[in-house]
Amino acid sequence: MEDRQTIISVENLTAAYGERTIIDDVSFEVKTGEVFVILGGSGCGKSTLLKHMIGLYEPAAGKIHIDGDDMATAYGKERANLLRKIGVMYQSGALFGSMTLLENVRLPLEELTDLPSSAIDIAARMKLALVGLQGSENLMPSELSGGMKKRAAIARAMALDPKILFLDEPSAGLDPVTSSGLDNIILQLRDSLDITFVVVTHELLSIYAIADRVIMLDKKTKKIIAEGAPKDLRDNSQDPAVQDFFHRRPETGN
Repeated sequence: MEDRQTIISVENLTAAYGERTIIDDVSFEVKTGEVFVILGGSGCGKSTLLKHMIGLYEPAAGKIHIDGDDMATAYGKERANLLRKIGVMYQSGALFGSMTLLENVRLPLEELTDLPSSAIDIAARMKLALVGLQGSENLMPSELSGGMKKRAAIARAMALDPKILFLDEPSAGLDPVTSSGLDNIILQLRDSLDITFVVVTHELLSIYAIADRVIMLDKKTKKIIAEGAPKDLRDNSQDPAVQDFFHRRPETGN
């Protein structure tokens, strides 16, 4: 990854809700085409960090640059162009229950492009095929398994051909076989389309399967306490909290 360009830069980020600081002065970079995983225990700020990276919240301090653009200062057309570089898959999938899969994936293209309906239809079908859902275009979300919902949500997140996909707990609630299949789709998309992935998860098997690099957030210090390849951290980190996480032990200390 050393020869890859930086596509996301987080500099001295502090995230807070009112007077309560969740993340304190963290910095890291994400390289083009890598699968970058944010992990840590419950309440450490994983989802908070993700929401700041996709522009839902403004930092209390620090900067977030996406493909060279400052997320906090981009407004109007500049911000719209910036947001088109990213796609987001939320933990629940967040599919519209009254719309078919095809209609769900068509929606961003209908709202944000001037493409004719026939071209939108082709693009949406292609995205569904990329995640293995060809033939399921007319199904409703209520007819889908958990794994299919996650894949459909990824297809919709890819509708506008973003450079970066943010996935919030993609394996949550899935059985190991379905989760492994989703991991394979993530790797295939990374390899075939050179998409950069930022994934929030605590599922160890998925972390080992997909992550090029991880950062681990710590609830107590509100900082990054580990960064690197997951197996290297598992085998070599001297931090008790990191060892507890990777070896699934109860937290040590107070």
